[in-house]
Amino acid sequence: MNKHNMDPYERRDRAQTLRRGLSILRLLIRKSPDSLRMSELVQRLDLNKATVIRLTQALVDEGFVSRDPASGRYSLGPETFAAGLAAEHAYDLQRLARPALRKLSLESGDTVFFSVRHAHEAICLSQELGVVELHTQQMKPGDRFPLGVGAGSAAILSALPDAEITTVLKDSCDRRAAHWPAATDVEIWKLVEEARTTGYCFNSGLVTPQSGGLGVALALPNQPLVAISIAAAEKRLSLPRRAILGSRLLEIAAAIKDQVS
Repeated sequence: MNKHNMDPYERRDRAQTLRRGLSILRLLIRKSPDSLRMSELVQRLDLNKATVIRLTQALVDEGFVSRDPASGRYSLGPETFAAGLAAEHAYDLQRLARPALRKLSLESGDTVFFSVRHAHEAICLSQELGVVELHTQQMKPGDRFPLGVGAGSAAILSALPDAEITTVLKDSCDRRAAHWPAATDVEIWKLVEEARTTGYCFNSGLVTPQSGGLGVALALPNQPLVAISIAAAEKRLSLPRRAILGSRLLEIAAAIKDQVS
């Protein structure tokens, strides 16, 4: 049966199976290089045990997941690493930006992040840890947030047309209400307008109480939108210091753009 003759319900079921299998891969990617037991996979995924076992075994059979025969734990397989290497050229910009991000982290003492847009989300690709501890849970490489949640994510959102922003916010409404209730449409639109006015946006406590961040977006030809952001305790982000850090972020973004062009 070809896809044109396939029953609509069968197409839906196949798509659902694919999404479930990808959710297993995403979980293992987030936990890499650590491995997980089957019980941990089941616990962390909103799927029944039989489904997780079946899909994980299929991923093992295809080489995307590896199972340690001694411990029974699961980790990323060789095919996943091969796929990552094939896509590596897409992240050249991250490597190009790293020295400047590291320098900013050393200068400021705060943690600097590099994120990339993927559909309606921003994915953190790297972080440069600052010497000043945030004392709150902070974003890690591999973490993903709806566009608008977080300084870098909001900066990316600000680079989109208004109609697309409306669609993005509608798509993430329930997720934001459940996990980031302070990140309302009204507050996110304020960040968008700020970024369009000053070139950078300041997020104050919308993601984590008593912490904030500044972010700038970077748009380059034939590249997904990316963002550079910096996070710190709110008390370290006075208005004068925000202006200094915002200017530095804009300088770094301009320098990266010059290097690429």
